[in-house]
Amino acid sequence: MAPPPSPSPPSGPASTPGVLARMPELVRAMAPERGGVLWKLAAEGRQLDANVVRLAPGAEVASHVEPDLDVLVYVVNGNGRLDLPDGSRPLDGGCVVWLPCGARRSLAAGPHGMDYVTVHRRRPGMAIGRGPAAGGESAVPRAAERAGGEPAWVLDRVCAECGRLAPDTPGVRFCGYCGSRL
Repeated sequence: MAPPPSPSPPSGPASTPGVLARMPELVRAMAPERGGVLWKLAAEGRQLDANVVRLAPGAEVASHVEPDLDVLVYVVNGNGRLDLPDGSRPLDGGCVVWLPCGARRSLAAGPHGMDYVTVHRRRPGMAIGRGPAAGGESAVPRAAERAGGEPAWVLDRVCAECGRLAPDTPGVRFCGYCGSRL
């Protein structure tokens, strides 16, 4: 039997199917005590976003709500917990978790860390908009934000690793989407 093909990135807007990465190689490439994004889907014209994330031992992704997207999480290695408003759920390799939009959640890695894959519909890009209106509410309607991305006044809260918007919560140290340190 011939060895499987080497991973290759998709090419151009009309990407062709293919092996994009090999999980054991991604996981081995990063020191176990370090967290962050190990891989992310980057094909042009894609409809999905996907990330392979290492949450360092004992690290947490702060409690947050994804208002617009359902997220599927597959725990590859390690263990930890999923905290929901109604309690905690243990996570270990092989767990598949559905996080519907609007659900408050946080993740915490166990003593050996946790590697996981996230998959969700692709977000629109960033857009320039108006800052907060009186009372702290966005002056840009929520539908406009979904259609054109996040307004420019929140760019300082965009994660450098995955490009997602971090919550505007004091003390948040890790991105709620990819687990990277902010």
